[in-house]
Amino acid sequence: MRTIAEINEKISRKRAIVWTVEELKARVAEIGVTKTAKEVDVITTGTFEPMESSGAIINLGHTDPPIKIRRCWLDGVPVYAGFGAVDLYLGASCPVDSLDGEEVRERGGGHVIEDLIAGKSIQVRAVGQVTDCYPRATFETTVTRDTINQFYLFNPRNLYQNFIVGVNGGDRPLHTYLGPLQPRVGNAVYSNPGSLSPLLNDPDLQLVGIGTRIFLAGGIGYVAWEGTQHFPLQKRLENRTPIGPSATLALIGDAKQMDARWIRGCYFKSYGPSLMMGVGVPLPVLNTGVVERCAVQDKDLVAPIVDFSIPRRVRPTFGLVSYAQLKSGRVTIEGRTVRVASLASLFLSRQVAQELKQWITEGKFTLAEPVAPIPMERSFLPQDRWTEF
Repeated sequence: MRTIAEINEKISRKRAIVWTVEELKARVAEIGVTKTAKEVDVITTGTFEPMESSGAIINLGHTDPPIKIRRCWLDGVPVYAGFGAVDLYLGASCPVDSLDGEEVRERGGGHVIEDLIAGKSIQVRAVGQVTDCYPRATFETTVTRDTINQFYLFNPRNLYQNFIVGVNGGDRPLHTYLGPLQPRVGNAVYSNPGSLSPLLNDPDLQLVGIGTRIFLAGGIGYVAWEGTQHFPLQKRLENRTPIGPSATLALIGDAKQMDARWIRGCYFKSYGPSLMMGVGVPLPVLNTGVVERCAVQDKDLVAPIVDFSIPRRVRPTFGLVSYAQLKSGRVTIEGRTVRVASLASLFLSRQVAQELKQWITEGKFTLAEPVAPIPMERSFLPQDRWTEF
């Protein structure tokens, strides 16, 4: 029906018809897939959820005399300095170090990333390796996003295509990356916006590939590669959506363009710091199949209920539950009604899709043709060979 070039031409003339994925689903319910596909050019999807496998590449710029940084802290958060002289990587889930060497977990890399994006000042403390070309031994200063050379996010694993529902079948509270789980299945927590989620609306990644332009924390980003723990061979329903964690994407984007409204450092008690971030993906309506896949409803999407009380990589489950049930706030597990909470913000996920829609409608954002597909035959390799020490 259309090509990306044709859609971009309409975007440049501000004549493209753009709907959020919720608007698309409602329209399909009214008039069907075929008629809807003739009306719309781009569908915007969005999510706002924890994405702890994220971080920032920072180049501070050279000092005078120059320093070859080998240990460094940003507002007390250790950063990796094993690159060039002043290249750093700040991990979102790395906690602050206290002065006596003990970790202070209430703040971490995600908070520093948020503060830098917000334009706040960050303290830098660095120790160098003295060489003939890098004679400086130490360096302390304060920086902002405008006083450092480069500041961009490079996130190894974002946009889980699906995830799990966490519960605790044990007899004591557990503190997890999903937050607190109460004993004897006292609550359940999930972390995916379901039918709003970008990759659940493109289940076989026919539209999203390496080079796809996206909304990343209020700026323009790109799909850089497959994400870590990418597992597209997960079992799938007839509608091609996976029944558990599946595809993931690595994302990249200039953090100097980003907006602190769409990124939040956060902390999970007795687990550690993390980062919540808004990501939006535009899906071009190239044919009716795109609309058919995007018409999927929460009742047709499922996630596994996983028991965290078993301390193993592969944990037992209490079966599958639909996102419609999860979003109702209650699920039934072994005959009991259990309260459910979402870590993903459904409100902000909708706002991401709406913001991206506005960008495209106003001609500020065009679509990018992927330069290569995301591999869909990748298996998951665990570490089952290990030695105690």
